[in-house]
Amino acid sequence: MVDFLSRTKNKLVIKEIDPDTDLLKIFHYTHTLSKSFFLDSAIKNEKTGRYSFIGYNPFLTIMSKGNNILIQDRKSITKKKGNPFDELRSFLNYFHMDNNFEPIPFTCGAVGYFAYDLCHFVEKLPNTTIDDIEFPEMHFSFYDTIIGFDHLENKCYLALVDSSTYSKKSTEKRVDQVLRIIHRRSNVPYDEESKITGKRIKRKIISNFSKENYLRAVECAKQYICAGDIYQINLSQRFQSQIEISPYEVYGRLRKINPAPFSCYLRFDNKYVISSSPERFLSVRNVLDRSDEHSDVIIRNVQTRPIKGTRPRSEHGDVNTKMKKNLFSSKKDDAELAMIVDLERNDLGKVCNYNTIRVTEKKELEEHPTVYHLVATVEGKLHPRYDIIDLIKATFPGGSITGVPKVRAMQIIDELEPTKRSAYTGAIGYISFNGNIDFNIAIRTFLVKDDHIYFQVGGGIVADSEPEEEYEETLHKARALIETLE
Repeated sequence: MVDFLSRTKNKLVIKEIDPDTDLLKIFHYTHTLSKSFFLDSAIKNEKTGRYSFIGYNPFLTIMSKGNNILIQDRKSITKKKGNPFDELRSFLNYFHMDNNFEPIPFTCGAVGYFAYDLCHFVEKLPNTTIDDIEFPEMHFSFYDTIIGFDHLENKCYLALVDSSTYSKKSTEKRVDQVLRIIHRRSNVPYDEESKITGKRIKRKIISNFSKENYLRAVECAKQYICAGDIYQINLSQRFQSQIEISPYEVYGRLRKINPAPFSCYLRFDNKYVISSSPERFLSVRNVLDRSDEHSDVIIRNVQTRPIKGTRPRSEHGDVNTKMKKNLFSSKKDDAELAMIVDLERNDLGKVCNYNTIRVTEKKELEEHPTVYHLVATVEGKLHPRYDIIDLIKATFPGGSITGVPKVRAMQIIDELEPTKRSAYTGAIGYISFNGNIDFNIAIRTFLVKDDHIYFQVGGGIVADSEPEEEYEETLHKARALIETLE
């Protein structure tokens, strides 16, 4: 029988397993299972791409559409009406565990997404756009067993919640069951390279905007800016097609073409969310503050990393050097990033301790497989009176994909964009039972329903934006997604 470390108070079991465990082989098996997930640091770095997580077979799922809420456990389905944020909070409070500062930040909990359209539960906004995809606006599944990998330390862990509904014997059986799966999959030959040779899509990729209409929408946005309604707005267009290949194969190609620190694959019923986002929306990490000589205090460190400014990457080094220099010295992109940093500081100020909010990185240039971005880092310490849901509501949706001021920008987005954004520009990630969270901004993201596939791309419009250039920027951002399908 395996040796495992029990945290009796927290009812948590942590087992360090073989560091040579191949997560892609495990994912190759688990992706076939209902409501499975892979939170994948496909680009590994200490700042944003340190951990990856896999899970399947949740014990509870909560999803919402408007105020209609559906709750499904392993035995029953319950329908009710209410505020989805409040309903999620009640479950998180029920399953909350103390933080004993385990070696991985996510030690079982909820995995899923908040769709952009949940903004209607945060602010009073018009609701006139068409919902032709009909994805849930919130979808979270709760997992009592997960596999986590620390890429920096090259360590792999199995985490289980030892609930009172399980005996010690059944918990040990769960540990052995997962270890057997890992052992079997580790011995199965697996080639991560795609062997797809036929067509990937059934029909041409189309947009919900004609080019002419998108250019007109940019001009209209600029008129609002000139009138003083807003200073900046994110305007997007959505593409769609039908696929011949499986969502799993879509993710494999996207991961190869455009690896990102906040990649993910979420499967539920006939719907999938597949993302290769480079942008962190929110993270919260609990740390001990030992500055008080009488007692240790838990501090909840909050971080957001907004992206603004984009240039395409080339196969030619001299072109890339020019692009990077152009982006880093651009006054327009500098101003956009500064506006969003101020917005994020204001949002965090609603729920963080006074005088703890800091811009720890004012401007950095990040290199990604198909583009360059400017990114900043804003941090704060969550006030004790507020919880994770308060933080999410105070900052949602992310300022980098709405505009400044945020509420007026979202009103104009509703006016100018013809369809609901759904999960696009919402947030995908986890909420650990110990209070840690990590969410991306859902950009570079596919939504799949049956054989229909959707993806959306946008850009920030300011006073001196050139409509033609803004349209081209959306195509630069879509490049990896289009290449995945063609």
